[in-house]
Parts: sequence; C-alpha cells; structure tokens
Amino acid sequence: MAVLPIVEVPDPRLRLVSKPVETIDDSTRAFVADMIETMYDAHGIGLAAIQVGVDQRILVIDLQDEVETDEDGKETPIRDPRAYINPEILSVGDESKIYNEGCLSIPEQYAEVARPASCRVRWQDETGASHEEYLDGLLSTCMQHEIDHLNGVLFIDHISRLKRDMVMKKLAKMRRAG
Repeated sequence: MAVLPIVEVPDPRLRLVSKPVETIDDSTRAFVADMIETMYDAHGIGLAAIQVGVDQRILVIDLQDEVETDEDGKETPIRDPRAYINPEILSVGDESKIYNEGCLSIPEQYAEVARPASCRVRWQDETGASHEEYLDGLLSTCMQHEIDHLNGVLFIDHISRLKRDMVMKKLAKMRRAG
C-alpha cells in the first residue's frame, strides 16, 4: 500500500466529472487500498479518487465512530473502511441537517453545510457486487460530500459566496505562513 499525494484547490482536476469504473479487478482493489491508506494518513473520514488525481468513480469512507479502550484507558478508533465503486444517490430525504464540513483538498478549512439528512445510495463493492442502502446521519453527509467530488463539486460550492471567499482567503493566508 502507498500513501498518495492529495490534490488541493485550486487544482482544476477537482472540477472534473469522474468516469465510471468499467472493470473491477486487482488493480482497482490495490488502488482502493492505497486510497484507504491515504485517507488514514491524512486523518480523514472520506476520500474520493479525484482527490488523488484519478478521475474514476471510487470513494472510500470510514467514520471511525467506534473506539477500543486498552488497559491503560487509551482509546483507539476501530477501523472499518468501506469502498464504494460507481456510487449513485437514488433519492434524498426531505429533512436537512447541518454539519461543519471540512475537506482534505481544502486543508484545515471548515464551514457549515446544509445537506439532506438521509439518502438512498447504490454502489458496487471491491468484488463487483451491487449494493443499495439507506444512509443517515454523518454517513449520509459524508457520502453526499464524496459523491459531490466525483461530480466536480466541492463543499464550498454549497455555501454563500461571502463565506466561500473567506474560506479561500484563510487558506491562502495559511499557505503563505508555511
């Protein structure tokens, strides 16, 4: 497994609409493993293939919302990564939920984004098997965020122009500071 370089704004690849995966094979599975390693290395909970420069409809998610406690009381997140190949949102719920979102391609910047609180998603796994599932809570938000990436959309596209400009100015200042 390898840690891949993460593409950051304003790289134009982040605005590409990713292509469907035609064949799921060993190279696809190796790429998914690299994406998962990259997500963990960057301390993220989701990563789309385009964020590592590959315009394929693949994303990985691990909310790491459960922890193990060792005998010294130290908590360690339980890893349970999932790969979603050719994911598509079939429907969304009527209610909205606001989360303070961040993105590995817009490092250390966050903004409150309103999205549907739930969604129904279809995808293929690493074996090529098809799945369909109802998602809610943070998993629904993360899935919508990552599918947005596959469609060339960033979380800052869901906030006002003023807030978006503020995020980009903070990012530029952070980059200048080193």
